[in-house]
Amino acid sequence: MTGEDNRERPRKIVHVDMDAFYASVEQRDNPDLRGVPVAVGSPAARGVVAAASYEARKFGVHSAMPSVTAQRKCPDLVFVKPRFDVYKAVSLQIRSIFAEYTPMIEPLSLDEAYLDVTENLKGMEIATEIAEEIRARIKAATGLNASAGISYNKFLAKMASDLNKPNGQAVITPKNGPAFVEQLPIKKFHGVGPATAEKMHRLGIETGAELKEKTLDFLVEHFAKSGPYFYGIARGIDNRLVKPDRVRKSVGAEDTFSQDIHAFETARERLQPLIEKVWDYCRANEIGAKTVTLKVKYADFSQITRSKTIPAPLLAITDLEEVVDLLLAPLFPPRQGIRLLGVSLSSLGRRSFETAPQLRLAL
Repeated sequence: MTGEDNRERPRKIVHVDMDAFYASVEQRDNPDLRGVPVAVGSPAARGVVAAASYEARKFGVHSAMPSVTAQRKCPDLVFVKPRFDVYKAVSLQIRSIFAEYTPMIEPLSLDEAYLDVTENLKGMEIATEIAEEIRARIKAATGLNASAGISYNKFLAKMASDLNKPNGQAVITPKNGPAFVEQLPIKKFHGVGPATAEKMHRLGIETGAELKEKTLDFLVEHFAKSGPYFYGIARGIDNRLVKPDRVRKSVGAEDTFSQDIHAFETARERLQPLIEKVWDYCRANEIGAKTVTLKVKYADFSQITRSKTIPAPLLAITDLEEVVDLLLAPLFPPRQGIRLLGVSLSSLGRRSFETAPQLRLAL
């Protein structure tokens, strides 16, 4: 086979996603938690769900949900304090299994990763068999279930991993990839958050087929740098490579509200789950951040951001809360209702959360 022929072969990408990872680890380690609805996180008034077991998900409980809401949906919900050191150790076990098959591993978080197995260390030709073997190895080594998606690009592999959860896998082939995307609701597209989905709905885009009807110029006009990406995935095309040295530039979370917000206290309450979500991600992945950005979108869809950069990485979630408060307070009373709030962290770098002294910020 020539080098040119080899380049034209479809890639074989596997997306492995652990099922309810944090909650499953807790249920594995504590038999009393098995078969009951479990939420990893704090039940406090401003607490947030970091992960929910499948028993809890049946009641509508999900990650990033305020704990008070989760308790209202599921009165028998059992809260368990996160143990990030344990989750990280298990994640390293899983990644060592990945490394037996390919060096082309791009972790997205502790519980999911892309693997390029086009050329693999086992010499296996069929990617679905590789995924099955990896999932079996994970189960034997950790006692935990993993789901997987197999396809010819990252977008479709990610979408496929959700199709047969929990403890299953699915494949989307080059032949059926475009058709799969066409029938997919926009709100289920990976990379399309609630705010972007709502904007697409306003533009008459409800499905992949309707996204495919839009020209590249139209998508660039309305979605700027994301336009070419949306144009490609609407056709089942995603040329992003699996990058083993992937360095995340920022981590963020945002939420669009069914009713506009006018009071500082309400805005601050809605921000708390977002604060805890980004902080949990940084803690779990041992990432430090020096820049905090607050995103605000008003009822007329105008948008502002406010940022603050501090000299050293944030040491505690209370420090992050303090910075968010400083950024939020001057915006009230707002000129009009607020429909979306977001928090993101940037200027990221590696750091340990185990020995960092808890010092107050000089803000």
